[in-house]
Amino acid sequence: MNSSARAFWLRSPGHGELREVSLAEPGEGEVLVRALYSGVSRGTETLVFRGGVPKSQHAVMRAPFQEGEFPGPVKYGYLSVGEVEQGPDGLIGRTVFCLYPHQTRYVVPVSAVTVVPDRVPPARAVLAGTVETAVNALWDAAPLLGDRIAVIGGGMVGCSVAALLARFPGVRLQLVDADPAREKTAEALGVAFAAPEDALGECDLVVHASATEQGLGRALELLAPEGTVLDLSWYGDRRIALPLGEAFHSRRLTVRSSQVGTVSPAARAGRTYADRLALALDLLADPALDALITGESAFEELPEVLPRLASGELPALCHRVRYGDNG
Repeated sequence: MNSSARAFWLRSPGHGELREVSLAEPGEGEVLVRALYSGVSRGTETLVFRGGVPKSQHAVMRAPFQEGEFPGPVKYGYLSVGEVEQGPDGLIGRTVFCLYPHQTRYVVPVSAVTVVPDRVPPARAVLAGTVETAVNALWDAAPLLGDRIAVIGGGMVGCSVAALLARFPGVRLQLVDADPAREKTAEALGVAFAAPEDALGECDLVVHASATEQGLGRALELLAPEGTVLDLSWYGDRRIALPLGEAFHSRRLTVRSSQVGTVSPAARAGRTYADRLALALDLLADPALDALITGESAFEELPEVLPRLASGELPALCHRVRYGDNG
């Protein structure tokens, strides 16, 4: 067995590096996974990269296999797809998804990996964590047949929500974003697109995922009486002002949050984290979701790529990281 691996670490805000790490021999109930791909979740990971996680949220924001502490040094990430090299016979050679940081090989408990269905390409499976967030959001939102819905924010999470909502019969659905380039993504997902000023109003539900004050304000404006804004955005250490005067009370509007850290209580009784992730992976059989992967680079390039993603120089939804065979 190769007893070492390489991992991406945030040395300090804005500065990443690759480090050699030692691997223990997998024990009973553990697997050794060789990474094939990982994904950079642009919103959350670039927030971490910039050092924007507020102290009050350090515990909440921890990734399952994070090492180190915010703001750094920290090893952070949670979208990894790999092949099991050692472990129980039924898993050896299988492709699995794991909420693990960017690392060439790693040892985790068997319970931490989920087998990727054969019909889902490993390169697409890096989206599982984001589609899982969308599943949880839609359990929270509980859209109804025929609802008028807008999704504001055509980033990774917003597009995943829109892609799933596109399968609901009878809904009027728009993906709303200030960037006209997102229209092509919406088209690939089979969803209507609108600029914020052109979005259709009288919505029963607006899912907000733009992480901007303007987007959340526009979400309230688009609601019909008794309508709901489901906010999926993570604002980090920024304070957001909301127009809760005007018609907010007379129209009896609702703003509620959704976060993937808890399985939605609106889900069927007994649904677990494992059930939710397995459902997300199953939904990834749809090739339309390839539209959410907008770039790819080699693992060795991560220290140069993440600053460009964080600054917006390299526009991306999900940026995929490719691993070589030599670990």
